[in-house]
Amino acid sequence: MSEPTHIPTIAPQAGNAPLQGVRVLDLTRLLPGPMCTLHLGDLGADVIKVEDTGAGDYAAEAVRTLVNRNKRAIRIDLKQPSGVAVLLRLCEQADVLVEGFRPGVMDRLGVGYAVVQQVNPRIVYCSLSGYGQTGPYRDAPGHDVNYSAFAGVADQMGSHAQALALSNVPVADLLGGTMTAVMGILAALFDAARTGLGRHVDVSIADGLLAHAVVPLAALNAHGQTRPAGADKLTGALPCYSMYATADARFVAVGALEKKFWDSFCELIERADLKAQHHPLAPAQAQWVRAELTALIGARPLAYWVDKLRGSDCCVTPVLKLQETLENEQFLAREMVVPGNTGSGQPFVQLACPVKMTGFRFAVRHPAPEQGQHTGEILRQVGYTAGEVDVLLKQGAVA
Repeated sequence: MSEPTHIPTIAPQAGNAPLQGVRVLDLTRLLPGPMCTLHLGDLGADVIKVEDTGAGDYAAEAVRTLVNRNKRAIRIDLKQPSGVAVLLRLCEQADVLVEGFRPGVMDRLGVGYAVVQQVNPRIVYCSLSGYGQTGPYRDAPGHDVNYSAFAGVADQMGSHAQALALSNVPVADLLGGTMTAVMGILAALFDAARTGLGRHVDVSIADGLLAHAVVPLAALNAHGQTRPAGADKLTGALPCYSMYATADARFVAVGALEKKFWDSFCELIERADLKAQHHPLAPAQAQWVRAELTALIGARPLAYWVDKLRGSDCCVTPVLKLQETLENEQFLAREMVVPGNTGSGQPFVQLACPVKMTGFRFAVRHPAPEQGQHTGEILRQVGYTAGEVDVLLKQGAVA
């Protein structure tokens, strides 16, 4: 089969988006995969969200709305031969396919990498799963907490080993899954542009998180074991790097790891006597310094510390709630907050693309689509006639 002609589908936009003209087929659900393709879409790619004709992506509506902007949507029944044919037709003109099923599912449906590669040798085909395409856990189910647990990362979260912490920002899903997939896809796309040949990118969420566990690994290499949660310098062992409650049950984050910042902080709080109590400290010293800071910071409300810390140079900051962060002058200046309204007129806030670069300005080109919102449009773009689209709709192969 001859190499298919690539047809860019995004109209030129201000700033010449770096991924303009790249077409991505997104067969993922929930969070890690949709966030991956969200980043690609925000950088200009034409992302087509492919859902089945049943439940589709069953993410909570509030999450679905946030992670699927700048995408178009089609519904395909891959259990029908005509539905498989539709996906393969889309693959002919795609640069990237991202799927998030358990290993083997895409092969059983007839759209595994070996088949898709025959249709389009230059496609980058990313399989994103919990434990990857190989190994004894390949078929095991899991969620963020499970991948964190197996990767030795959950053991390092929290203030002490008896109360390991869960994060409402799922680090395994987003760091191990989303960002590792983006990295692999972009690297393979770069190579495909040079060679004309794509790759199968195998991303394990657990692998991606483990690969970033460099601080506990350094402790293991240096001391033969990791320190328990709360006992290493980044999890609370150091008084100069910790969270302290204020009088109104808010928190201040002290991150004065370097001596110069600690000295500045001690001057700010009028405790020059603490300058010599930086680190390393004996356990009794650390306990005393922590008690002093706990009493001092706990005697005043957060507003006092916000005012006191304003303009200081000591790596000490208030711990903001998300709604406060969205009103913070720094993030507003960086245009990270995208205000808007839902269709019913309710306020709706989105977070902008965090990548800033010359010649490109992020924009929400279109909101998250309804399931199958662009089915007819997408099929016509890849060569189906209006009559053929009607037949597929009547068959239930698409919706």
